[in-house]
Amino acid sequence: MRGKLLFVAGAAVGYVLGARAGRKRYEQIKAAATKVWESPGVQKQVHAVEDFVADKVGEVPEAVFVTVKKFVVQANDRRREARAPYPARSGEPPLQADGVAKAVRDGDGA
Repeated sequence: MRGKLLFVAGAAVGYVLGARAGRKRYEQIKAAATKVWESPGVQKQVHAVEDFVADKVGEVPEAVFVTVKKFVVQANDRRREARAPYPARSGEPPLQADGVAKAVRDGDGA
């Protein structure tokens, strides 16, 4: 809730200040931002990030595939475990998962 209030307050302050400053101030701010963006130091960092991303993009599909495969294998293992019969007590036949619910409901289970 506090974050929403801060956001609304910030938006209101920005609107009031922006409305008072007008188009002339907006153009000044835009020109300053463009000058900073086009500076050689900033552009050097932009190109460095672009190169880094281009190098890593080749690794992303493989990493996604390996991660998805791992999750699918885990899900299949859990599904098999859920379907496996529970170990029987001495002298009793093994119970299936739905049999456990019935045994608990009837008061026979643990």
